[in-house]
Amino acid sequence: MASEMSLDKLRAEIDRIDDALHDLIMQRTDLVQRVGDLKDAASLLLPGREAEIVRRLVSRHHGSFPKVALMRIWREIIGAMIGLQGEVSVAVFMPDRGAGYLELARDHYGSILSIIPVRSAGQVAKAVAEGSAMVGIMPMPDREDVEPWWISLMGDSPDLPRIIARLPFAGPGPSRGEGLEALAIGRLWPEPTGYDRSWLALETIPDISRARLRSALSAAGIESTALAATQRAEEAWLHLVEISGHLAPDDRRISRLVERKQPVLRAVLLGGYPVPFSSEDLAD
Repeated sequence: MASEMSLDKLRAEIDRIDDALHDLIMQRTDLVQRVGDLKDAASLLLPGREAEIVRRLVSRHHGSFPKVALMRIWREIIGAMIGLQGEVSVAVFMPDRGAGYLELARDHYGSILSIIPVRSAGQVAKAVAEGSAMVGIMPMPDREDVEPWWISLMGDSPDLPRIIARLPFAGPGPSRGEGLEALAIGRLWPEPTGYDRSWLALETIPDISRARLRSALSAAGIESTALAATQRAEEAWLHLVEISGHLAPDDRRISRLVERKQPVLRAVLLGGYPVPFSSEDLAD
């Protein structure tokens, strides 16, 4: 009898906590809607702010509740709150069913936002550029079986999409394909979070070596972390380079790259992203 009474008390306490959590979610919703009244549609997506929220929660977390589950809960909350502030659709690269990109999109943006499957990366970029989708989920550019979609982001139009996130942000997980990653694009410039990567597209003279390209970047004060892709042509080569830290469009280091004209003829910032969590970051 005593154990039954104890069990009833514990269950009653769990119910009380559930009610408190529910009340706080409703309070958070009210605050988010008030914030939404002060923002325009272009400010619905704030990937840097979202990353800072989740990173702060993970840093303060303790106890046996898994960090991965904590992040899934908050990503779902964030996605739902974005949907309350305005209509947001996500165009997802899906060359065939089961590719894993849909799962990446759902994990990050939640179950509320509208998902639009698109068969090619070029069509995803077009949907975001034209405004029929606010976010696009693109294949990683270092995959040999995908088109070099990043080249289409090298223009000067203010409507061109920019890279804003790398997925999965919440660390590797099941049902996404082994090691599958993607980039998210949107029509905004990502804001710095203190732990970021940037992407530069470079047009260079032909036949340039990786060592010479890295040397040119270093001389301009830019630390490259990866040469993600290269598209060769007769008169010039195009390279996609991942950069350590956050770069803004007016960063003096970018113009410094092309001042001497060789080996870099043109440099275009394509965006960037907050660095995702690793498995070690989320270990319990």
